[in-house]
Amino acid sequence: MDSAEKYLKLMFDVVRQAGRVSLEMIEESKASLKADDSVVTAADHAVSLIVRERLDEYVRSGQHILIDEEDPKRLEYRDQSLLEKVPFIWVLDPVDGTRLYANRIPLYGVSIGLLKDLKPWLGVVYFPMLKELFYCDGTRSFFLTGAFTPEQKRQEIETVDAEISSKSLFMLSDHFFKDHDWAYTDCRFLVSACAVVNLCWPAIGRACGSLDRSNIWDFGGAWPIARSAGLELRHFETGKVFDRLDISAFEPQEGSWRFAQYHILSSERNFELLRRYMRKKS
Repeated sequence: MDSAEKYLKLMFDVVRQAGRVSLEMIEESKASLKADDSVVTAADHAVSLIVRERLDEYVRSGQHILIDEEDPKRLEYRDQSLLEKVPFIWVLDPVDGTRLYANRIPLYGVSIGLLKDLKPWLGVVYFPMLKELFYCDGTRSFFLTGAFTPEQKRQEIETVDAEISSKSLFMLSDHFFKDHDWAYTDCRFLVSACAVVNLCWPAIGRACGSLDRSNIWDFGGAWPIARSAGLELRHFETGKVFDRLDISAFEPQEGSWRFAQYHILSSERNFELLRRYMRKKS
């Protein structure tokens, strides 16, 4: 039976195991650079293997595919007609914030999401060093502190739409200043260098939103969580909400799963105000 409860239990098992492995390997991360100069570690490959093994029976059924940052097969799935035929799409980032992880900085996460009929459905994002976990059960989302410990506490994530003030923080990607300047008056920015931080923290009010040109594995797990908080990914130029997986939103290069344009994660009310803070460089 394709139940949210069954899949969510699997996702919790996966991130718990992945978190343990990442912590065990962090002192010997064996970091290296990919062709695009992004960082990859032994933990990325280890977690990827764990998840692929756990999802193998589903993928072999033909009703599921897995888009995994560390799996070369991810390039084969950039075909809208193929995606339309598959009821379930898993999206995995084994270690998001890999550069931070390689430097033993605690702001990294394990992210896994499950899309149903091309729409965000279930998501789990776990921060092993912080012992914080965010998840969406398909209807509601929750934030856990002390995750997987006897001190675990859970709170439901409510809709957030805080007025922007001098207290506010906006999360930026580390690529932002290649294309933009930040013309703030009251709201300040924070560059976390971790996409799942940028996407999850606004859902609990730690920031008023974020801006990025993410890959699908960066936002797949956090996507339904953010939406539960009333936050949407909106195209920087048009304001169009990205609420369904559509290949046309990604870079046209063969195999790319990166957004072609920047998207702002925010409430509807704050979108225009935040966009005014961002000035494109000439």
